[in-house]
Amino acid sequence: MPPTDMDLHDELLMPNPIVVIASTADPLAKKGRIALKALQEHRFILREPGSGTRMAADQYFRKKKFKPNIRLEWGSNEAVKESVAGGLGLGVISRHALHGMDKENGVRVIDVEGFPLPSAWHMVHRANQKLSPATLAFRQHVFYEIDRRKKIA
Repeated sequence: MPPTDMDLHDELLMPNPIVVIASTADPLAKKGRIALKALQEHRFILREPGSGTRMAADQYFRKKKFKPNIRLEWGSNEAVKESVAGGLGLGVISRHALHGMDKENGVRVIDVEGFPLPSAWHMVHRANQKLSPATLAFRQHVFYEIDRRKKIA
């Protein structure tokens, strides 16, 4: 989520859908569509405040007047996944953190009302900034790889 109070050059890299995950042992992992309000009694394991994933989740929760019962906050998707796999609560993470799968290493995406949340990754720099040759080469490589992977998929 690029800042809106700065003059930036902002290019969309790719969608970054945000999903809810549960332990594969959790009964929620076997249910169909789940209303958000049905999760009120469940504990949540979220990314740290300020992360793009957390901002998207917090914004959606505010819009729905849902106050998650936050058990843990972590600075990485791996920590969220491991905590969820261990049965400590539900997680909210980027679908990309699951390496393109709905089920991975003891966690499973669950079908929650309003999810996946739309989100995206951006390549951003100050509008008046001249990019170095190394930065331009990196940018070109990233966009090339994204295009290449789209063609393979």
